Amino acid sequence: MPITLSRRHFLASSAAALAVGASGVLPAWAQNANLRLIFWGGQARADRTYGVVDLFTAENSDVAIEGEFLGWADYWPKVATQTAGGNQPDIIQMDYRYIGEYARRGSLAPLDSYIGAGLDVSSFDEDQLRNGTIDGKLIGVSLGVAAGATVFNSKVLGDAGVDIDPMRWTYDDLLTHGPKVWESTNGATAMAPDGSGIELLFENWLRQKGKALYADGKPAFAPEDVTEWFELWSALREAKAIISPDEQAIDTGQLETAPIVRGKSAMNFTTSNQLVAYQTLVPDPLGIAIYPATSADSKGGHYRNSSQYFALSATSAAPEKAIEFINFFVNTPEAAAVLGVERGVPASSAMRDAVSASLDERGQMVVKYIADLGEIAGDVPPTPPASAGEIEVALKTKSQEVAFGAQSAADAGPAFYDQVIQTLGRTS
Repeated sequence: MPITLSRRHFLASSAAALAVGASGVLPAWAQNANLRLIFWGGQARADRTYGVVDLFTAENSDVAIEGEFLGWADYWPKVATQTAGGNQPDIIQMDYRYIGEYARRGSLAPLDSYIGAGLDVSSFDEDQLRNGTIDGKLIGVSLGVAAGATVFNSKVLGDAGVDIDPMRWTYDDLLTHGPKVWESTNGATAMAPDGSGIELLFENWLRQKGKALYADGKPAFAPEDVTEWFELWSALREAKAIISPDEQAIDTGQLETAPIVRGKSAMNFTTSNQLVAYQTLVPDPLGIAIYPATSADSKGGHYRNSSQYFALSATSAAPEKAIEFINFFVNTPEAAAVLGVERGVPASSAMRDAVSASLDERGQMVVKYIADLGEIAGDVPPTPPASAGEIEVALKTKSQEVAFGAQSAADAGPAFYDQVIQTLGRTS
């Protein structure tokens, strides 16, 4: 849902803010913004983001920032529409699946000329700078280090007598222990959601098998891999280890609709930085674990990714001011204290040092999780092809067809592979 007001304005008039949330129109008393900022996320992320906006504008009275946030599913159509209409915000939150596509179309401005001249990346981890570099140019400033992770409800699992090793649990564990959670809750809660349509989870599984999603702009997996993937989740579905297709379909990608938040599953497959946000929505204590492993000693599935980036629109009328805000966002201790690790562990070692002592228990768990990945993690994959976002949606759609019985796993594997080939060929 788009919200175009700052946190300060929200607190000033909750009734007016609710009206804005419904209509997407700024109240009359809002300033004309010098900069526009757009990002995806829920209310917890918005509160933190607007908190930093308030800090920045308090020190820069000549700058006003209009913010807008949406859920993941609505975000990318909105950004695409704005870009096509020549109405891009100055600062755009980017994901690794899309940043290459937007950069290569000339929609995002290279940032190299600002390094040392408004943008300080001297304390950034080298891999975080590489992650935001497209065709030799820095395009995105990493907002945090994150990795794929499973968030789990400790109470629900404990009540069912289920104990998993957070850094070594497997798909076999899910198959074995899943029915225990189902029985313990009288069928009200499954152990896990249906992950068959989650691209990051599929990629992780492929990487554990020594394969990948893409290589040189082509699929680095075979049709039989997709069939095996769908068959794995069909077996889990049959064993009552995961939620029903009907319940999974309710999950729109917004945190509020996630099965773990609705009490329908004891887990959620997400990224490490989301533990903080989920804990604000779930009353029971949450823990964090790796994605399921193919075996207890499996390695290479996970990697230290950049959770998101801030990128500069190539059409921004005030690029220096936008860079000033981005630099403030990632390099100011006061901003780091507000942001915590909701967007990931800070990419700057200086900001990690500044924020570590003030983190709450869940924040400390996220930092420890990233550190504990150690040798489990592999190299960061190359930037996905331009059509990666479209293929992500296609996997979710195909997984639903299998889950609802509209297509068998044996047929769905080759069908999805053919769709990937066609999509990559059309957009290459």
